[in-house]
Amino acid sequence: MAERERIFKYHGLGNDFVVLDRRQSGVDIDAETSRWMCDRRRGIGADGVLALLPSTAGLARMVVHNSDGSIAEMCGNGLRCAVKYLVDHAGGRPERILVETGAGVLACVPTYDAHGAAEVDVSMGPARLVASNLPSGATGQPFLQASVPGHSGLHGTAVSMGNPHLVLLDRPLDEAERLGPTLERHPSFPDRTNVEFVRVDPDGLTVVVWERGCGLTQACGTGACASATAAVLAKRLPADAWLRVTLPGGDLQIRVPADLSDIRLRGPATFVFEGVVALPAGR
Repeated sequence: MAERERIFKYHGLGNDFVVLDRRQSGVDIDAETSRWMCDRRRGIGADGVLALLPSTAGLARMVVHNSDGSIAEMCGNGLRCAVKYLVDHAGGRPERILVETGAGVLACVPTYDAHGAAEVDVSMGPARLVASNLPSGATGQPFLQASVPGHSGLHGTAVSMGNPHLVLLDRPLDEAERLGPTLERHPSFPDRTNVEFVRVDPDGLTVVVWERGCGLTQACGTGACASATAAVLAKRLPADAWLRVTLPGGDLQIRVPADLSDIRLRGPATFVFEGVVALPAGR
């Protein structure tokens, strides 16, 4: 007998997720379930699944399952969607909530309209230049506008937002589909990497992201943060100012402090639908 479970669909600028509230059972899903749910022809269809589990540190612990079944340490668009779900289903309009993630416990500030949480301002934690999931994990030295081994003429900056990113400033955006799959699996990144193709504009950035485990997506919150961090480090944009980052799905606002201690992300989260699915036994 198939087990039935209520699911909720959200998106942040077109980056879409299935939200599962499993705070009562405390049981996460497996990779096979994530792949099935994200399948756009045989499942529900999504870039990822957000499993909300019990937490002693926040309102919930968010586990991000990519469409290929892998787990991401953090997802900015997913976190905004999770916050909208949590506050819209908790009653009241809290000024601030905490959510536990693979990148730590993060503080989130919703803003509201007549339909509930409309935008969320998220503390994304620090941007790290030396981390085990970056090339710097092996060398101890930041990878800043450095030559990418095996790719002549390609220079990038490696940033960890909990999850790894390779930011390519001044690269044509249309190269993402061609170069993204290869760079995602570059041997310098032990856990694979997200890859950002960035155009620096006078008033912000335009970015296309090849997401690790998902491919091209409409938006990537951690990718926007990593891109803004790389542009600030290169002195192409100012620190301590709200910066526009335009992705295929729309605009995010990112603030990068000079010391990289707490990147802020602000953007919308949208409810799409809710329903009931039949899960095979054991899922």
